[in-house]
Amino acid sequence: MLTLLLLVILAALIFEFINGFHDTANSIATVVATKVLTPAQAVMLAATTNLAGAFSGTAVAKTISSGLVDTNMVTVSSEVLICALTSAIIWNLITWIMGLPSSSSHALIGGLCGAALAAGNNNPDVLIWSKTAVVWTENKGLLWKVIIPMVSSPILGFALGIVIMGGLMAIISGMNTRGGALAKMARPKCVNFVFGKAQLLSAGYMGFAHGSNDAQKTMGIIALAIFAANSAGTLDQLPGWAEFLRPNGGEKDIDIWIIFTCALIMALGTAIGGWRIIKTLGHKMVKLHPINGFAAETSSATILLTTAHFGMPVSTTHCISTSIMGVGFAKNLHALKLSIVKRILWAWVLTIPATGGLSWGMVSLLALLH
Repeated sequence: MLTLLLLVILAALIFEFINGFHDTANSIATVVATKVLTPAQAVMLAATTNLAGAFSGTAVAKTISSGLVDTNMVTVSSEVLICALTSAIIWNLITWIMGLPSSSSHALIGGLCGAALAAGNNNPDVLIWSKTAVVWTENKGLLWKVIIPMVSSPILGFALGIVIMGGLMAIISGMNTRGGALAKMARPKCVNFVFGKAQLLSAGYMGFAHGSNDAQKTMGIIALAIFAANSAGTLDQLPGWAEFLRPNGGEKDIDIWIIFTCALIMALGTAIGGWRIIKTLGHKMVKLHPINGFAAETSSATILLTTAHFGMPVSTTHCISTSIMGVGFAKNLHALKLSIVKRILWAWVLTIPATGGLSWGMVSLLALLH
């Protein structure tokens, strides 16, 4: 049983590594597309800020480890979690090869839900659908933590992208009408220079937000595996070298070694880069200038940090993609290449059913083999 637990941790870290290079594009596509940083410089910035962001909290990790699956109704065994992670890894690799910026978050959630359903004899009650609290921000379950944010975060990303880009365009237009020194500052060359510098901050902000949300999802899976193993008695007699696996805090606390390991692995994955997806996000959807990149990154990062604070494992991909769409819409409706948008939307729609179905099939097959 200890071997299986270690395999879960290994699979989780492989997923985290893939998540790092799969979602690198989400945090650095715009700063590369605007030529503010070279790809190598952008990757180093993203890796560093991802690492910092991963240490910023554990609310999302706690949602994954205790807020989606009712462990009183179904045993979340190591085999179940391996199937969940494997399905998410397969989907991430498929979409990476195709250059589609699909959601690693939803791949993981879909895999976890599908595997839990199969392990629970297809009883839908094994999933925590909704738990309301007096304070709405403390509501739990798939409805509050996954479904509502899954729909609202892309809409908010699109809207905030329009608002920030529209506001910046209005400011520049106002400077032009005043003439004199202000009009000179509003010239394209000056605007590109100023926002080229500002985009260094917004790109770092985006990388930090990416780490604060995405790194925590794998932390939650590892914590869930350890809590389940602890409940099953697997950790009662650990060899000395494996004592680090024993939970140090309460049943919902995330140990520091989990946080550090996941943060480091995601940063390493980020350092590998995901240039296929960068090309789709940064070049194919809409032509970007530094002011556009600044607006898109600021919009997306703000939503990611807000949702991470409330423990909502939203998609970095959804947020940055729709923020870029919003910025493009604010510039010119025809600036968007809708054929690319359509491909991305299909990847979003298919992610949870695909990974859920794949992990459900794996767990069901294991049950037959047993």
